[in-house]
Amino acid sequence: MSSYDIKDIQLAEGGRRRIEWAEREMPVLRSIRERFAKEKPLKGLRLSCCLHVTTETANLMRTLHEGGADIVLTASNPLSTQDDVAAALVNQFEIPVFAIKGEDKVTYFKHIRAALEHKPHLTQDDGADLVSSLFFIEMGRFEKLEPSLAAWAKTLSEAERKEMLKNVIGGTEETTTGVIRLKAMEKDGVLKFPVIAVNDALTKHMFDNRYGTGQSTIDGIVRATNVLLAGKTFVVAGYGWCGRGLALRARGMGSHVIVTEVDPLKALEAAMDGFQVMPMLEAAKVGDIFCTVTGDINVIDGHDFEVMKDGAIVANSGHFNVEINIPALEKMSVGEPNLVRPFVEQYTTKDGRKINILGQGRLINLASAEGHPASVMDMSFANQALSAEYMVKHADKLEKKVYSVPEEIDSEIARLKLESMGVKIDVLTDEQLHYLNSWEEGT
Repeated sequence: MSSYDIKDIQLAEGGRRRIEWAEREMPVLRSIRERFAKEKPLKGLRLSCCLHVTTETANLMRTLHEGGADIVLTASNPLSTQDDVAAALVNQFEIPVFAIKGEDKVTYFKHIRAALEHKPHLTQDDGADLVSSLFFIEMGRFEKLEPSLAAWAKTLSEAERKEMLKNVIGGTEETTTGVIRLKAMEKDGVLKFPVIAVNDALTKHMFDNRYGTGQSTIDGIVRATNVLLAGKTFVVAGYGWCGRGLALRARGMGSHVIVTEVDPLKALEAAMDGFQVMPMLEAAKVGDIFCTVTGDINVIDGHDFEVMKDGAIVANSGHFNVEINIPALEKMSVGEPNLVRPFVEQYTTKDGRKINILGQGRLINLASAEGHPASVMDMSFANQALSAEYMVKHADKLEKKVYSVPEEIDSEIARLKLESMGVKIDVLTDEQLHYLNSWEEGT
């Protein structure tokens, strides 16, 4: 294989062992891969995938490859790539990968370009960087692109730019942030093909976001800092599915947990779940550890940094690094930040306080740890695989909109997961079905 860009092909054997270890915890995806190998539902299709390059993603790539797809994989975050996994995909499974952990922004978008040059029929995104880049190029909105990507796009004729989009029949999106961006595209009338919001599947966000993000974020913070969470005041910004999981795990580790929210219903739920709820500015005065999981910008802002304790630890587990206003902290600080531990940059404010930013404000569960456990990604990536198959079968009937994962796919994944766990459930009788669908029965 001649076309790929990874750190070191010699890492492949270690990556293969870790991919196979993760596979043991992914029985649903494995069963789909066995069917795909026989039926080849994606035969002849080019897939461009912009996802976190992890062991779990590798097993999704193997599944899509077995289904007949011609794949290019690029990273969806500069710090989330596992270099040994990238090497194994190239060397062991002959899947082109363009991803290097810690790559700079220019390299990141050079890799996005490789995914675009693949001229995909299907896209798989985690954060919508691939799709948005494709749309900006097609529309000629070069000012919205990273400069090096814009320079390349300007060399293309209008016909070539339109051609890039011509063969795309649809896509899938993995994360909350990406779904928000895609729905905004749909609202503005610029979404160019149908996209399935894998994130909205119940077997994705109820499990991946709650159990996966909850555990892996704690793992990332502890690996980066080695601090004891017991007795600390842990501030969770956002009480969506990710925030619920994180707050629960932090409490389980012995932390006093504070939740900040802007949604009154979610704030009420957090309070009823036994967490203290207050505005971020108030929480900033008392928190020891902060973690944002909202998908919004400047959730921790300059005025929050102004009142934080000396030694505060600040992390993010949302998709983009914009949730923490690091430029505001830089303006308040003297000198350059000090890298006191891998993935821990310590800023010194003008009044002498130390504030520690983890993983450059990027997803801490992937920056300093390994991301979600394979058993929850089993369901998330089963949704990706089956949604890709669904898109191939139904794209010609779908509008240029964001669609939820069909209920039958969600239910089938839940059934397969239960089966793999050895869990059995009841089945409604004909009498019960009739009762539930009748209006004539009453008191």
